[in-house]
Amino acid sequence: MGGLIILCSIVATALIYVKDYPKILPILFVTLAFGLIGFLDDYIKVVMKRSMGLRAWQKMGLQIVVTGVFCYYLMTQTELGTSMLIPFWRGHALEVGYWYIPILFLAVLGTVNGANFTDGLDGLASSVTVLIATFFTVVAIGMKAGVEPITCAAVGALLGFLVYNVYPARVFMGDTGSLALGGFVVATAYMLEMPLFIPIVALVYLVEVLSVIIQVAAFKTTGKRPFKMAPIHHHFELCGWPETKVVAIFSIVTTVLCLIALLAI
Repeated sequence: MGGLIILCSIVATALIYVKDYPKILPILFVTLAFGLIGFLDDYIKVVMKRSMGLRAWQKMGLQIVVTGVFCYYLMTQTELGTSMLIPFWRGHALEVGYWYIPILFLAVLGTVNGANFTDGLDGLASSVTVLIATFFTVVAIGMKAGVEPITCAAVGALLGFLVYNVYPARVFMGDTGSLALGGFVVATAYMLEMPLFIPIVALVYLVEVLSVIIQVAAFKTTGKRPFKMAPIHHHFELCGWPETKVVAIFSIVTTVLCLIALLAI
C-alpha cells in the first residue's frame, strides 16, 4: 500500500501541472509504468499467494519494453539529443551518438533494479531516494528545466511516507514503490541531460546491484561468497550493525554525494 500511496501522490500532483510543464510527461510515464510492473509483482505475491511473483524473465521483459518506449520518446519527441553533461567540467557535454541507446538501457535497468534491491530495510530506499529527489529539485529549479513539479512531488510523497516507514516500519512500499522510484530517478536524470550524474548521487543503488552480481558470480565460479549476504545492506546487518545504523550511514553517504554532485555541475 505504501508504494501505491507514493505513486498516487506523484501522479496526482504531476497531472495538475502537466499542462504548464509538459516536460514532466516522460518522467511521469516511466515512474507510473515501472510502478505498475511492481504492482503486478506485488499483486501476484500478496493476493495470488505466489511467493515468486513475476518470473525473472517476465519482469525483465516488461522493463525492457518500458525502457524502449522511453528511449523512442526521447529520440523522436524531444530536442535533448544524444549528449550528456559531464560532471566536474562545466559547460561541456559528452556526445555519445549511437551509444546513447545501449547506455540508456543500461542506465534505466540498472537504476530501477538498484532501487529495488535497496528496498530491504525500514526507511532505507525512501531515505536515499528523497535525498536524490531533493538534489534533482534543486538542479531543476536552478536550471529552470521545467520538471520541478514532479521532483517536488516525489520529495513530498517520500517525506510523508518516511513518517510511517522509519524503523520500526508500519507501512512498506513493496516493488510498486521501489521500481517506480528507480524509474523516477533515471527518467529525471535523462530529462536534465544528467545520466552521468547517476553513479554519483545514486551510488547506493549501484553498490547494491553490484553486490548481488558479485555474490552470484563468485559463488558460481568459486563456490565462495564474498559477502555474508546480498544485497550489501544485509551484509552489514550480519556484521552486527543495527538496522538504523545501516540506514543512517547510507543516507549520510548519499547526502555527501549529492553535495559533491552539486559542485560537479
